[in-house]
Amino acid sequence: LLLPSFVGAEDFAAQMAPTERRHTLFGIPSGTGPHTRILIRDIYMMASNGKTKMADWVAYQLDASTVTGEGKTSRKWAADPWLPADETLEPADYDGADQALQVDRGHQAPLANFRGTPNWADTNYLSNITPQKSLLNQQAWRLLEEDEREYVVRHGGSIFVMTGPLYEREMPKLPKADEEHVVPSGYWRIIAVPAPAGSPVPIRVAAFIFDQDTPGRKPASTDAVSVDEVERRAQLDFFWTLPDAIEEQLESGVDGGLVSELIGQ
Repeated sequence: LLLPSFVGAEDFAAQMAPTERRHTLFGIPSGTGPHTRILIRDIYMMASNGKTKMADWVAYQLDASTVTGEGKTSRKWAADPWLPADETLEPADYDGADQALQVDRGHQAPLANFRGTPNWADTNYLSNITPQKSLLNQQAWRLLEEDEREYVVRHGGSIFVMTGPLYEREMPKLPKADEEHVVPSGYWRIIAVPAPAGSPVPIRVAAFIFDQDTPGRKPASTDAVSVDEVERRAQLDFFWTLPDAIEEQLESGVDGGLVSELIGQ
């Protein structure tokens, strides 16, 4: 499941080749606990947590071909058939949540990112869904997903995205759910794009954190954080197969230029 360690920029180009779909770069996120199962689908992979009933992380690759398509898509929710019934929520568990908690069924791997594939419906499995506040889901979170799609159409090639929940305070539970679960208090997102030719690092990264109570607005540069901060708050480790010096360079700061390219600020 692991990708080769980084040797040079040509390795990154090889990893981006479309002959074999991969969902992560430079190591699968590590740090998930004993309650997780790794699920690998054609369009995304995840660490599904049987205790929280949410994914600890979801990772995917997208390009212009995955995000463009004229076929009709729909949101038909379903329990994940790859998981035991006691490790995932079911559609009825969300009944009444929109009114009681003002939450939507929020995708981690977005449906719209895969409208160009035959497997877009896999995004509607509830293992890929979390109860996300409506203002966040319909505003900053959705608009950042749109920014991803616009980026690959504008620049070509592929980008890699990882996203997941934060549990930093107790949140109200789904009122109709009959399984024990934990509702996230916020979310993180890491977007990795190829670095320019001749760069000393193989990728550029932009990381963002949004609280559940983010007001209705566009994503902003103030939402951008370092990968180190995401690692600290999510208790995960990313890009760990890179040499330590390169990993530190990528993860310790905020790439303001890439953030501006993505969100237009």
